[in-house]
Amino acid sequence: MPVKPKVVDVVSEKLLENGFNKSKKPPVFLAPKDKYLHKMQNLAEMQCFGRTSWPEIISLRAWMISAETSYFMKMGGLGMVASELPETYNHEFGAKGDEIVVVTPLYVGDTGKKKTSFNHQTFEYYGSEGHSAFLKKVTTIEVVFIPEGEKFVNYRVGVYTTEVNGVKYIFLENEHFFSINPHRENPSAQDGCYVYNENGVNEVERFAFFSKAVFVLLKDVFQNKQNPLQKPNLLIANDWHCGALAPLLKYEVLAQQQKGLLDDKTADGLLSLPVVHIVHHLGYQGWDYPNTRRLLNSLFAYDAKLVYRNAKAIKNFNPRVVSSLIVHDSYNQAAGHINLADRVVTVSRNYADELSGFVEFGWDFRDILRIRRDHRTFSGIVNGYEKSKIIPSASKIEHLNAFFKNTDFAVYDENSLHVKNKNKAEFIKLLGKLSTDEKYKQEVLPLLEFYKFDKLDIENPDKVPVFCATSRMAEQKGYDIAADAILILTQAYLKQKESGVLPIFVMGGAGSAEIFDYLKKLKDKVSVLNPEMGKRIFVFRGYKDEFAYAIQLAADFYMMPCRFEPCGLTQMEAFAKGALPMAMSTGGLVDTIINGVDGFRTEVFFVDKTRVYGGNLAGKRLTNNVKAFADMMVNALTLFYDNPDLISTMKKNAMAKDFSWNKGALDQYYRLFHQGV
Repeated sequence: MPVKPKVVDVVSEKLLENGFNKSKKPPVFLAPKDKYLHKMQNLAEMQCFGRTSWPEIISLRAWMISAETSYFMKMGGLGMVASELPETYNHEFGAKGDEIVVVTPLYVGDTGKKKTSFNHQTFEYYGSEGHSAFLKKVTTIEVVFIPEGEKFVNYRVGVYTTEVNGVKYIFLENEHFFSINPHRENPSAQDGCYVYNENGVNEVERFAFFSKAVFVLLKDVFQNKQNPLQKPNLLIANDWHCGALAPLLKYEVLAQQQKGLLDDKTADGLLSLPVVHIVHHLGYQGWDYPNTRRLLNSLFAYDAKLVYRNAKAIKNFNPRVVSSLIVHDSYNQAAGHINLADRVVTVSRNYADELSGFVEFGWDFRDILRIRRDHRTFSGIVNGYEKSKIIPSASKIEHLNAFFKNTDFAVYDENSLHVKNKNKAEFIKLLGKLSTDEKYKQEVLPLLEFYKFDKLDIENPDKVPVFCATSRMAEQKGYDIAADAILILTQAYLKQKESGVLPIFVMGGAGSAEIFDYLKKLKDKVSVLNPEMGKRIFVFRGYKDEFAYAIQLAADFYMMPCRFEPCGLTQMEAFAKGALPMAMSTGGLVDTIINGVDGFRTEVFFVDKTRVYGGNLAGKRLTNNVKAFADMMVNALTLFYDNPDLISTMKKNAMAKDFSWNKGALDQYYRLFHQGV
């Protein structure tokens, strides 16, 4: 049975008062009266300029703090990084004494899509990704937080450990904050660890509590000789979720040291812990205006007013970012680490350029990231992706054939691309069966919604280009851009093509009903312009791994008309299956796709009317992203029809690429962790 939390009286004069952030005026910072407050006010400048010396790290003992992991709760790429980076790093550098340990919440509950549970008798934990592990309880800590109103509550947090694939995991358990049972008012788009839960806890509050729990655990590890966990000498913060950690490690430690509540040895140990913050997508920052006061009071307790009045951001040109704790009067969890982390790294080099170069990408932090870039405390390292997990493997294709019952998909690699053409023919047959046999469709893909699927009779499938897009149907992914480009393609390029070689487009995924409607309208419009072409557009809504996998096995081209893509893993999956990516020149797509060699990229890329990528002449010729994407598609189709040998060479190049962590990114992270560069 969970222990009922203990309510503690509040000393209100130490806390931020009601309306402190509603004046629409920047905070007034007090003149520092002693060395602790002076250091506090200058911390952001010291950190961003890189003036804090990097400690000597011979054997790395890092904690990677992450809200997601690919084994126990994964919603996207940051969960994969949290598991794959430590796994490959420990395997590669473990002999040198290096180790990365993962610290993550112990989620419990059922969202309908994600389900986790913990058996308190057997200590077996079942994650949401089909993995389970037996945990060992090592200690219990108490974390003070304000759940609502004005009362502090002491929450007990259980600390457990386990090991998976050579990586130690530390789980933090508290059912109030880490329950994922949805509240009846939970927005439909919020799932997994991002739900507004049954206890009224939203994602920002959940991860603010997570940050504070990690901080309290670190204090206990450094102070308590009975704590069996080993002291880390570096912290890796995986995105905004743990963005309150650096302010706690810096500001709160200095505040407690000033008051004599923390001995110098412990304070110096915590203050000297370098924090490396990994930015995945800066559009997600952890905003919570209504709860700004409560969250800051919860994090810093009786030091809240003192900390806020000394939490000065580095001087920059953005009047909205004066404090390192709030942005334009709102609590912003990413702000703490953008200002105070020792190093900030993002998931590709080009995305780092975009964040520090354009407000459309860097948002309120563009100026600070530019300062950091100039002083070498901000950089980009392309994410890894273990190739062995994404190549066409015998076990996956055997499962695929069993799932679809009578299919005959086959294994291939870059030296047997003729088999990929066989898979294309097999996939076209599958589309025909799904379009004509409703009973079969309901049996294998009951949750997918199809729109006017047509049976195709194609004599030479190898002569027919197949395009696909199977990402989330979200604005970021640019399905509307692809749809408008296909319309241009149909009107301007495909009119003269013989019907037998017209391309096939398969587009869909889980997500927005509005985007699905846009794709349905595309099919209808094309059907009017060219009825034969209209039959070759297959749009669907919903997601099933096996269907997406079959599409990729068949596809010649994988469309990625993304409005932004910090790194992108989909293009790596496409490479591995010989589907040439067709992408916007944004983010990590620029770093990973070599245009005309292993895929295609647009000549230019625009955000609104700002040309972010490409030359002036191309920008004048291709005035927007739709035209740029259509132009790229024409180039790709021309090569497919007129120079098939080059397309085959490009597919071989694509399949030969390897973005596994130990192929380059690990060495960069090794230097970053050990030397800060």
